[in-house]
Amino acid sequence: MTSFSELVRVSDQVAATPSRLAKVRALADFLRPLTREEIEIALPYLSGDIRQGKLAVGYGALQAARARGASAPSLALHDVDAAFAALKQVKGKGAAERRAALLRELFARATPEEQDFLVRLLVGELRQGALEGIMVEAVAAAAALPTAQVRRAVAFAGAIAPVAAAALGGGAAALAQFSVQLMQPVLPMLAQPAEDMRAALAALGTALVDWKLDGARVQVHKRGEEVRIYTRSLNDVTSRAPEIVAAMRGAPARELILDGEAIALRADGRPHPFQVTMSRFGSQQDPRAAERPLSVFFFDCLYKDGTVLFDHATRERRAALTAALPAEVVTPAIVTADADEAQRFYERALAAGHEGVMAKALEAPYEAGRRGAAWLKVKRARTLDLVVLAAEWGHGRRRGWLSNLHLGARDPATGSFVMLGKTFKGLTDATLEWQTHEFLKRETGRDEWTVHVRPDLVVEIAFNDLQESSQYPGGLALRFARVKGYRPDKRPEDADTIDTVRRIYEESLA
Repeated sequence: MTSFSELVRVSDQVAATPSRLAKVRALADFLRPLTREEIEIALPYLSGDIRQGKLAVGYGALQAARARGASAPSLALHDVDAAFAALKQVKGKGAAERRAALLRELFARATPEEQDFLVRLLVGELRQGALEGIMVEAVAAAAALPTAQVRRAVAFAGAIAPVAAAALGGGAAALAQFSVQLMQPVLPMLAQPAEDMRAALAALGTALVDWKLDGARVQVHKRGEEVRIYTRSLNDVTSRAPEIVAAMRGAPARELILDGEAIALRADGRPHPFQVTMSRFGSQQDPRAAERPLSVFFFDCLYKDGTVLFDHATRERRAALTAALPAEVVTPAIVTADADEAQRFYERALAAGHEGVMAKALEAPYEAGRRGAAWLKVKRARTLDLVVLAAEWGHGRRRGWLSNLHLGARDPATGSFVMLGKTFKGLTDATLEWQTHEFLKRETGRDEWTVHVRPDLVVEIAFNDLQESSQYPGGLALRFARVKGYRPDKRPEDADTIDTVRRIYEESLA
């Protein structure tokens, strides 16, 4: 029986090394002797998740449960899993007290190191570098199988844990069970950003360039009259999008697996804000659904009437897509090597209110579950000069540095700052070291995770969009924020105001 402390040890080991090879080796050595059930428990933990899903446990409750801690390890992986399962079952009157008692019982058996891991795991702050790409490589190494074979099985299974259990228990033969099946969603292919259109075509040469819509990624499966719709996280949302179901039932092909975007459009064809589209997937019963119908546009065909197309080239999958569907539900696209032509096409997408474009290598397969270099996204980014209000201590290779920035816009009416979100993206090691030194000189208070600072450092932030948010006092939040650089030439009073932020948001609605 594997102890929980062994998992915590390997997690710390992975966090402490920047070497991908060393991470893979440590994880593989840990996984190799585990039982099937232990693999299904451990894999999510090492990736910062738990198999029970989100538990109704807040940071305050976790801190209240912490005690001196056990002097020696005694918890097994099964003990932690059972505690999480018990927490998941607690509902109804008195639930908070029963959860607190279960947490106290679990934490009393945990060493201080195990307690720290549990807190970070349950609040979603476990960033130790064991991301899914590395976990796939570790499973392959532990099972002595090619990484591509394991990655493909994970894509078809939609999760890594069952594939790991099969690979370590039965080798290559056991992976044969993971194949393309209708009504079983697969992981989506992902893209990398390109600096601009010229950079994208310089990398890809002649490419298929299609519009990138700011909608909800959907994967649609069709078998006769049966239609199923899945989100990018593989949740079934069929009942929430009857318009898509109706549109797909009319498609001439009998069997399809399609990749696309669902999006709420105005009467003039321009998109509603992103959160309007997403609100359709937030509730089974949406009383305003008729006021904001969903449209769907597909950009890839992965399966058609018995033919699996994952390994086919982009140009072949595009041909299958256009043959299977009417033009009005296919994303606009061109094939070009001309950067000027591609730029004009990109500008037409922006003029129509969309995010930008995707540039795709013509001969590339569909690499499900991967963020490959064969798909490049080109999007317009805006920038704001904001003030740093606080920063959170980093984890993994950022341990010991202040990393996640709390960002605020100036309120000219009060002279204070209105928080708009957080980001840890775009920070180099040199910047992390510099800002940690500077923040600590400006510290005004702290808790276990966060250092609050005097609001006198201005940072230029690139972002893609703004969305309504009840989480922040200004009612707006940045989407896809990342640091471009600090602005020592600017004072806090030179930072952008919340009025400017609201104007940008209002213009996006026009």
